[in-house]
Amino acid sequence: MILRPYQHATVDRALTALNRYGNTLAVAPTGAGKTIILSTVADRLPGKQCILQHRDELVEQNLRKFRTMNPKRSVGLYTADVKNWRGDTTFAMSQTLARNLPSIPKLDALIIDEAHHAAAVSYRNIVDAVKDRNPECKIFGVTATPARGDGKGLRAVFDNCCDQISLHSLISMGFLVRPRTFICTLNGTNEKLAALRKTI
Repeated sequence: MILRPYQHATVDRALTALNRYGNTLAVAPTGAGKTIILSTVADRLPGKQCILQHRDELVEQNLRKFRTMNPKRSVGLYTADVKNWRGDTTFAMSQTLARNLPSIPKLDALIIDEAHHAAAVSYRNIVDAVKDRNPECKIFGVTATPARGDGKGLRAVFDNCCDQISLHSLISMGFLVRPRTFICTLNGTNEKLAALRKTI
């Protein structure tokens, strides 16, 4: 698969930052191809890896795209149903892994999809367990939303951001279409909304 120019640039920046800092975060909007980016970064990093997700559908989606990008790499699964670290790259559910920290082998790279979750206690416990086994393990994260609703920062896991791709730039380059907004009004909805008590 041929990477788009901005994906290629993000991969290069991520690898440079990982070599310099040992961790890095890439920020890109929905539709930018973050799974393609993380799959390419994973393929260019040596050793045993874990790609961490928080939903079953993301495990399946990421695994399919990863196999398309990297057909020669062996993969494993660590989920509620399957617990297998035999592959070069293991796709793990964060909830399952957080309950089974002693099972984590020595990893050379931990890649976190939806990396804004990295500030959560369960993710921090996983990162700490990974770093305990290998202090040199590279930590790479991708997210569209680096600002968390609870205000917690990601600096404890990522002390730098290698790239931030904006929605506007992808629209300008022709990779995404300009969003359009539609409003659906049902009978009585406006009146019910107007009757709600407002608080500040």
